[in-house]
Amino acid sequence: MGIHRLNHAVLYVSDLARSVAFYRDVLGFRPVAMTPDGFRGATFLQAPDSTNDHDLGLFEIGAGAGPSTAGRATVGLYHLAWEVDTLDELEATAGRLAAAGALVGTSDHGTTKSLYGRDPDGLEFEIVWLVPAALLDDTALEARKRIGRLDLDRERQRYGGQTRGGVGISVPA
Repeated sequence: MGIHRLNHAVLYVSDLARSVAFYRDVLGFRPVAMTPDGFRGATFLQAPDSTNDHDLGLFEIGAGAGPSTAGRATVGLYHLAWEVDTLDELEATAGRLAAAGALVGTSDHGTTKSLYGRDPDGLEFEIVWLVPAALLDDTALEARKRIGRLDLDRERQRYGGQTRGGVGISVPA
């Protein structure tokens, strides 16, 4: 089976309107009209600049739903990672997440620069910029073996704020 990308993810949420507002207002996802007739309690969203018909499905299970215990008491998904094109966009996303009280961490994995956030139900996700293949060097490759503190200003000076990430890695050269 030759997988070449994640097409979409589906999440169970407690409050559909609240979750749609978060993914729309903070991350820029837009609702797409594809919910089957007569089906209630679901919304499908497309990420900005995505070519997928949808990237995220949200299914409401109600306010009585308990928090996910995945990784603490049960097996389950830890997080999804979405890729942005530039370090400027990563920085802008960090600001929006912080303003929403949803930024829970950052990290530098050498070849990837990452933000971590939580949605209104506490489900974690990652927003990542990948160093383009042509800019990979021994320092970046060696740093994959550790998790460092992300210094976005330093990374923008090193790679440029508008350098397209992932080229030759996740994006064809």
